[in-house]
Amino acid sequence: MTTKVTIQDIANELQLSRNTVSKAINNTGVLADATREKILRKAAEMGYKQFAYLPLFQEDAAKAAAPSILPSDKREIAMLTTRFLNSSHFSSTMLDRFQSEIDHLHSCMTIHRISLIELKEKKLPSSLNIQRTAGIICFEVFDYDYAQMLCDLDVPLLFVDSPVMNMRPPLKADRLYMENRIEIQNAVTHMVQRGKKRISFAGDKNHCQSFFERYMAYRDAVEHFGLTEGLSTCAMPSGQQNYPVSLYETIRRFKTMPDAFVCANDFVAMDLVKALDELGYSVPDDIWVCGFDDSQEASYFAPRLTSIHIHGQIMGYTAANLLMTRIEEPSLNYRTVYTETNLILRESTGDRAKGEPPCVTCSIRTSRCLLC
Repeated sequence: MTTKVTIQDIANELQLSRNTVSKAINNTGVLADATREKILRKAAEMGYKQFAYLPLFQEDAAKAAAPSILPSDKREIAMLTTRFLNSSHFSSTMLDRFQSEIDHLHSCMTIHRISLIELKEKKLPSSLNIQRTAGIICFEVFDYDYAQMLCDLDVPLLFVDSPVMNMRPPLKADRLYMENRIEIQNAVTHMVQRGKKRISFAGDKNHCQSFFERYMAYRDAVEHFGLTEGLSTCAMPSGQQNYPVSLYETIRRFKTMPDAFVCANDFVAMDLVKALDELGYSVPDDIWVCGFDDSQEASYFAPRLTSIHIHGQIMGYTAANLLMTRIEEPSLNYRTVYTETNLILRESTGDRAKGEPPCVTCSIRTSRCLLC
């Protein structure tokens, strides 16, 4: 007689807690998408109660076996970027999910870095064979004229973030962004509620559309709370290449130091903390700092950095959907899509979480893992 499979059996097999497995199977509580999917697949594999989610995986298998929507002479999905994207960049988890979602296209995904000369001369990377390219996904392509050149190629195109679009004709392409406004405003609200009155922005607002939206959200928030006095002397957009030095020199000249900073991303925030330390200010004792991206470093930086988490898996899924539907139906109206973000409070804004257990899946603090 076959032994009945229990939730504890699945938990033991995956080395997870019984409670975590129960959440996935009963669709309750909050779990990372990757953890939930791993549990459901294991439950189906072990034959748990003629597993109710089995059709989901049968559908996945059928999708993988289906013929590709791509023509036989165009099987390349090209990723274009102007910089090296390391594991700290939000795109690393996003691209993993993107690739898994396009596997059934029977395509090859190639990565092409745009050189400075190619960017200036508005030329495609020499490694890209446009005749075999079914679609293009762009990361860190923030030169507006270059982006317009790509739009003129008549190839299905998706920008993940984009050049600043303020007062410019829209790009004739789909665009995917993380939600940049709501959690910036929540961060400012949190600071104000805790008595912070002079709140500055650090980062180049003209670097990309997301930085611009984060700056505008910050500005709207401080105006809402009536904290605009001295705003022009506190805001610090900077186009200088050596940003850490520029940042240090800018804040060194402040007549009155802000109580808190909202930063365009985590790496600006980390540079800022170091500059403040060199000037004799302690974070968070003297000044609060909030980043954006919730990079891997944010959890290990000293002090641990309050940041705004980007859901890379959700962005990857959405990017694949946008590009595949554009390939299938090129005449669709161009779409601009935003995915959810979440404010994660840590030590750099005085939020000291003591004794919080790490996640059993990724060994990161539970508050962050639940959103990863």
